[in-house]
Amino acid sequence: MTARTGRRGSGSGFAIMFIVLAMTCISINDMLIKLLSDGFPLHQIVFIRSAIGILFSLVILRFEGGFGLLLTGQLWLQLLRGLCIVAANMAYFAAIAVMPLADATALFFVAPLFITILAVPFLGERVGLRRLAAVVVGFLGVLIMLRPGGIGPETAPDWRVLLLPIFAAFAYACMQILTRRLGVASKASAMAIYLQGTFIAVSSGFWFIAGDGRFAEEFENESAIFLLRAWIWPSDHDWLPLLLLGCLSAVIGYALSQAYRLADAATIAPFEYTALPLSIFWGWTIFGQFPDRWVLSGIAMIAAAGIYVFVREQKKSRRVAGARPLRRV
Repeated sequence: MTARTGRRGSGSGFAIMFIVLAMTCISINDMLIKLLSDGFPLHQIVFIRSAIGILFSLVILRFEGGFGLLLTGQLWLQLLRGLCIVAANMAYFAAIAVMPLADATALFFVAPLFITILAVPFLGERVGLRRLAAVVVGFLGVLIMLRPGGIGPETAPDWRVLLLPIFAAFAYACMQILTRRLGVASKASAMAIYLQGTFIAVSSGFWFIAGDGRFAEEFENESAIFLLRAWIWPSDHDWLPLLLLGCLSAVIGYALSQAYRLADAATIAPFEYTALPLSIFWGWTIFGQFPDRWVLSGIAMIAAAGIYVFVREQKKSRRVAGARPLRRV
């Protein structure tokens, strides 16, 4: 057993903690964006949350080592990573404006399976049969939730809308693979700032081109209208959720980056399923969407898969506890 492997094992517990924190914040973020989607354009919401989020990320950066951490010899990878998450978020947010929150989240959860598969050829990670089986069990739980009681032929939105969360999942998986590559030499706060900066640049471009809402009039699709409608000045009661979105954005960017720095992508991926029961909770309490027995069965499978992976990883960590950790550079 190598020292480097020991480092990964010892960091897995913290990585799991960070990914659960990120998924919790993401579920609240999605709920707030769905609430705001009736009045605001998507690119305005993204701009405000990222502008606030980058301020918090700069504070964290200061404590992690200062602005010199932003200097990188892999700038093009940082930018590509930022574009991947922008594409993922834009597609997913456009979907939840139209679809039930739980349905969109269930479709998005092909992402951990994408991550596990991509980690083998692009990162050279070894995925054991037990971890792979746990991911598959979790994915089957998503299918159980989706097929019997989720999106049915009578209530299904346009098929192009259904593809949005799946496209978002693939873009998100690519972003996390790049995070694993960059995390060897980059701090989580620096990577979060690159993400926030990319969001600000892209949303500013949307404002420059479509901020007056002239393109929204050409569409009947509600997702396209949400993306392209005109900017409006927030009312007094809108500022609180917008400020909360900015704070959540900072926490999400940092926690995701930190999680994928500390452990293998295949270890972390199953724990992203914790966002699924949370999205159902918000759908039930805020939007009146009560989960049926199929949904509850799917949650049980997903939770069982995640707990199994956690127990398995803890056993591995104890076996390598005596190894001397190797500092990452």
